[in-house]
Amino acid sequence: MRKLLAALAAAGLLAGLTPAHDVTVGMKKGTPELKAVCSIAFGPHGVLFVADPTSVTVFAVATGDDKKGDKGEVNFDKLDSTIADMLGTKPADITVNDVKVNPASGTVYVAATRKGAGGGAVILKAGRDKKLTEVPMKDVMFSSVKVPGATGSTNRAEAITSMAFVDDKLILAALSNEEFASSLRAFAFPFKDADKGVSVEMYHAAHQKLETNSPIQTFTPYKVSGADYLIASYTCTPLVRVPVADLKPGAKVKGTTVAELGNRNKPLDIIVYSKGGKDYALLANSVRGVMKISLDGVDKAEGLTNPVTGGGTAGAKFEKIEGLEGVVQLDRLDADHALLVVQDKETKSLSLKTIALP
Repeated sequence: MRKLLAALAAAGLLAGLTPAHDVTVGMKKGTPELKAVCSIAFGPHGVLFVADPTSVTVFAVATGDDKKGDKGEVNFDKLDSTIADMLGTKPADITVNDVKVNPASGTVYVAATRKGAGGGAVILKAGRDKKLTEVPMKDVMFSSVKVPGATGSTNRAEAITSMAFVDDKLILAALSNEEFASSLRAFAFPFKDADKGVSVEMYHAAHQKLETNSPIQTFTPYKVSGADYLIASYTCTPLVRVPVADLKPGAKVKGTTVAELGNRNKPLDIIVYSKGGKDYALLANSVRGVMKISLDGVDKAEGLTNPVTGGGTAGAKFEKIEGLEGVVQLDRLDADHALLVVQDKETKSLSLKTIALP
């Protein structure tokens, strides 16, 4: 439990408990040139980070949403339809790119993109009263940083795939157009100069080789033995421990593969939580459902070195959570609940659901 609390603090999830300070230092008033959105994250005191995959730029916006608000479940039966109605379009033109809970207030934020004419990005708040309200992006205090060497795209899977705030730094995973395709970057906040990025190498047991170009699809911060690590999930689906202390500009880092969770699969989103005195990761996947992964001993795991064949699994113990189908996004709502974006198998409609952490 102590490890998890420390990790939550590092990730900004306990930010509302720290003394208030001026988060607008280094910001200016204006309107961010946000054309699309692929990922969002929160820093201290309600600072919202928004990643635009077309310009490969991250915007930091001072939302002012830093006071604890309402508690309880958040549920929307037809999230995409509700957003479409607000924007005067049809549900098929709406993509929900990310959902995050602001730790300073408990407010749920939804990042969406509208396709076609008049398209663009929109950030919304999802209330306990089942109402959506748009987050203003005009005449706000903001700053930005362009991700150097990254590949711009309107496709979430091909640009900035995941972000988290750890130890006064924004860490993000992005595809690079340089020699190493899988790249992590750590930006000091307030934003200063952009760094060159960090190349990550890991052993992919299912492919039976060291890899540098497999993309990190999602990651979460986790405190291990007093040090900050990222638990990162790659396509096809190795789970890798990466030391935050090694994320220095231009470095080439070797992560520790702590699990192989099955091939022909794409991880979608991951969170960590504690239950019954033990820590777990909850991982949503494109094919293999939602997995509850034990983090017991992850700090001592030496890493997989032997091949895993035939779509098999190895390493950290896990179980598939039955009944959770079609989960495409998830986040921690509070200490006992998770928030899910679920796509209906038949209608393809999206819903926002609250569940008890398994």
